[in-house]
Parts: sequence; C-alpha cells; structure tokens
Amino acid sequence: MKRELVLITGMSGSGKSIALHALEDAGYYCVDNLPPELLMPFVQLEDRKGSDKVAIAMDVRSANALHTVPSQLAQLRSHEVNVRLLFLDAGTDTLLRRFSETRRNHPLSHASANGSQSARDLMNAIELERQLLADLREESHIIDTSQLRASKLQSYIHDLVTAAGSQLTLMFESFAFKRGIPVHADFVFDVRMLPNPHYESSLREHTGRDASVADWLNAHAPVQAMERQIADFLSQWLPSLKQDHRSYVTVAIGCTGGQHRSVYLVERLQQRFANDWVCLKRHRELDVA
Repeated sequence: MKRELVLITGMSGSGKSIALHALEDAGYYCVDNLPPELLMPFVQLEDRKGSDKVAIAMDVRSANALHTVPSQLAQLRSHEVNVRLLFLDAGTDTLLRRFSETRRNHPLSHASANGSQSARDLMNAIELERQLLADLREESHIIDTSQLRASKLQSYIHDLVTAAGSQLTLMFESFAFKRGIPVHADFVFDVRMLPNPHYESSLREHTGRDASVADWLNAHAPVQAMERQIADFLSQWLPSLKQDHRSYVTVAIGCTGGQHRSVYLVERLQQRFANDWVCLKRHRELDVA
C-alpha cells in the first residue's frame, strides 16, 4: 500500500485543529505543530513503525523554516509517498471575529498584560501571516472555512482524504455570487444568464437537487448547452492537470442564490465525470442553510 502524508497548513483561526481531528477519525496518525526541520525524520520514523497514513499540521510559528517544506515534500514523492497539501483559509473579517470570540492572541502578536488585543494589531498580524504563508498556499488545495460550520468542515476533510489518494480528485461546488466567489476554486463558471426557477412560484422553495427543478431546467436548451460546454472544457484540460501532479481540482459553478441552477449543474457534472475521475460535490449555500 502506498504511504500517505497529509500536510495541513493555513491561517490561524481557520480550523486546522478541527481538520486534524477529522483526519484522526479517518485513521491517520496525527501530529500538531511539527517543526519543518523534523518532517523527514518523523516520516522516516513512522515508516519504520509501519504507519501508512500520517497527517501533520504546521503553522506560522514555524515560519523561519517553512521555505524548506516544498523540497522535502518533493523528496518524499520521489520515494513513493502520496503527499497531499491542504491549506485552510478564511476571510479577514471572519478571522477577526473568531479571535474576538475566543479571546485568544494571534501567534504573531505580542500578548498584552491583560490578554487583550486591539483589532488593528490583530489585523496586522493576520496580514503578515498571509504574506509568510503565501508560497505554501500556492502549492496547496485551499479550503475556505469562512462559511463552514465545524461539522461540515470535518465532513469535507473526510471526503477529501478518503477519495482515491493516487488520483486527481475533482470537486464540483455550487455557490451564490451574492455571498462571494470561493477563494479556493481553480475554475469558476457563471451561470446567472440561464433561465431561473426562482421566478416559478411552484419551484422557488425547492433546490436543484429536487426532481421538479431538475426537470424544469433540463427542458431549457441553454441549460443543456452550458452543461455540455463546461464538460467539454474539463474533458480537454483535466488530463493535463493530472500530468502536472495536481491532487485536487475545484470547479465552482455560481448563480445568484446558489439554490437552483448552480446546484443542478453540479449534480449533473458530478454524475457525468464520476466514471472517469474521482468526483466529489459540495453545495456551499445549502451546507450553511
């Protein structure tokens, strides 16, 4: 069996501990805040012990040595280790709120005598953290946790790591433009120009997963054309992405409210590609409802 290493990095307050707990539940041997200098010795030790599924979390406290991580991961891949990088992120407003609610100090800030921290100091620390982690973020699969409850994040992590590890995993995600574009998307398709079931009173309260909405959308030629054109684009370029050693590709499809058109197309495309690729799906607005 090919050994697996999942490396979790990301912004402080984005949910790395929750993700690590999800991996532990999925059968991974987990270590939090491992210094980069110990990455190779630790993996070698676990290899001698016979551990084939390992998850490691690193954060900005190891910033001085994080630049060594990509070369170490390349070395591990050359020794037949299936390496997957997950970067947890969230909007600055979300991170500010989370730190305020928990009353924790950011690891890049200097704690005051009474444990308080001004919003401006915290914002500066968050922006500095983004700069320090930018290179590692570029190489990772990004998970935006801004609108994810803890239980949904755990489920999402579990789905990602239990997908066939040695293959490219294709994630289809529906979303609402009015709530922002997913920051982790590799491709974004705007389907707001398609006929909208929202204006049909009998369909408004349903979603694109319901047969009544699906039948209504399928009866419109522009919807069929959009599905076909997105599928043709992906069919042409996914093999190249696989050759580029990508572990995950996220295809985000957005409409106005993230309830009907985008949901329907995600369902259709996931079914369409499931025979040839490892496919997952997520409906962002339905997950937070």
